[in-house]
Amino acid sequence: MKPISILLAEDHAIVREGLSMLLRCEKDLRIIGEADNGQDAVRLAARLRPDVVVMDIAMPQMNGIEATRQMLQARPGTKIIILSAHSDEAYVDAVMELGASGYLLKQIASQALPEAIRRVHSGHKCLSPTLAEARSSGSKARKSCQLTGRETQMLKLIATGHPNKESAVLLHLSVKTVEKHRQSLMNKLNIHDTAGLTRHAINLGLVESTVTGGLTQRA
Repeated sequence: MKPISILLAEDHAIVREGLSMLLRCEKDLRIIGEADNGQDAVRLAARLRPDVVVMDIAMPQMNGIEATRQMLQARPGTKIIILSAHSDEAYVDAVMELGASGYLLKQIASQALPEAIRRVHSGHKCLSPTLAEARSSGSKARKSCQLTGRETQMLKLIATGHPNKESAVLLHLSVKTVEKHRQSLMNKLNIHDTAGLTRHAINLGLVESTVTGGLTQRA
């Protein structure tokens, strides 16, 4: 059988080399490209068309969530496994809702990654066991917190430092309507401060942490 072709995207050289050595020991897996940042990962995925992309979330130039979004927009059939140290459900939900095929914690990568690649290549989803259990038990709560398109727009505007008056102009709404959307967003997420909303937007990949880092948040 033809080996499963893999693109490996990880910014830490030691981790990337370790994963590369692990996968090269598997006769049915073949690494065809490596990237140390999100932008290069997107470019290589477009050029090499790998069967499976193994991708870290926290990478320079473009994070793994945005890279996943762009890869799947360009080639919807791409199988992407997120490999991360983050077990926060916001990260998991963000990439799985985008269409990623798997999410593995780095702590178990050496044991689980080869089989995870085979599973997603055959059309299955794959999560670390602890994440799968948490996702299953919390599915009802997460469903109730799914944001509408307008709420997502509001969250992004808040996270990028736009006050209500500017948001009203950008959304072609009245200031009172924007205030209502903002309050509804806070109530749904149970997050009642701008800093918390900003962190949530970063976790969902709506904005980059480097973009918001130098801004003074305003009401």
